[in-house]
Amino acid sequence: MELTYFCFLVVFLLIPLSLLVAVVTVRANRHSPSLWVQIGGVSVLAVLALAYTTPWDNHLINVGVWWYGEGRVVSRIWLAPVEEYLFILLQSVLVSVWTFHLAGPVDASVTQGRTDAVLGAAAGLGVSFAGLGFLLAPESTFYLGAILAWAGPVLALQWMVGWRYLLAVRRRVITAIAVPTAYLGVADWVAIRNGIWTISPDHTTGLSLAGLPLEEGVFFLLTSTFVVQGLVLLRWVIARWD
Repeated sequence: MELTYFCFLVVFLLIPLSLLVAVVTVRANRHSPSLWVQIGGVSVLAVLALAYTTPWDNHLINVGVWWYGEGRVVSRIWLAPVEEYLFILLQSVLVSVWTFHLAGPVDASVTQGRTDAVLGAAAGLGVSFAGLGFLLAPESTFYLGAILAWAGPVLALQWMVGWRYLLAVRRRVITAIAVPTAYLGVADWVAIRNGIWTISPDHTTGLSLAGLPLEEGVFFLLTSTFVVQGLVLLRWVIARWD
């Protein structure tokens, strides 16, 4: 029996998310953010992720960077399957809940000045410029370039707001990013192996880690980073205001 995209979502996102929510609920500690912060943070990030990713995602499908197996999706909105939009939302929620699970104390004494903000924005935009360079290079780096060019503005905004605080709590941030990146990479490898979607060899470098295309690993690293940094900075900004 062929694994469909919807079944993939149930097995690799819905079930783990349900278990993780149960664990976080039972093991909440004094550093856990309030329920309203959790609900608000997850909701805002999920909506922003969907709005920001949808045009980019559909464009890459149109270009032929990846495609889906015959009979593996239910229906499409624009060029992307309905399941693709669910994936974006569920991934955001999964990484958010994991980040809340690792919540620690917030150090409101850490500050970020104007010079720091400029440096942070410049670093993020530098990622975009690097991506644009890859986009203008041979076709084999197109997907990697598209990822970096798309990710740069988000990184620029987050680092402009508080890269000094992210650096101050870097161990927590790294752990929060590393685990979902690895997990989603494995899930993506399973989907590719089962033909749910296929990554174009013409638009990729051909480099891989244990069979996972380099570009896919970079994508999940960056998307997990967006969510983790966004939630960590949200708690810090709230603490600063208080």
